[in-house]
Amino acid sequence: MASMRPGPFREFYLELLAKGMKTARARFTLARKIAAITLTLWKKGESFDAEKLKQQAA
Repeated sequence: MASMRPGPFREFYLELLAKGMKTARARFTLARKIAAITLTLWKKGESFDAEKLKQQAA
């Protein structure tokens, strides 16, 4: 669903597709990214910041 709804995760997904990544692999990469962010936020007790996601993608 994150790849379908508007927001920072969709933008990340579309960037992967624009780079030539296949759909299935782009979704898998997005899922791994979400899992990594979730784990980091859980361990540090921080809130999600979409600007950090944009900085990592650049």
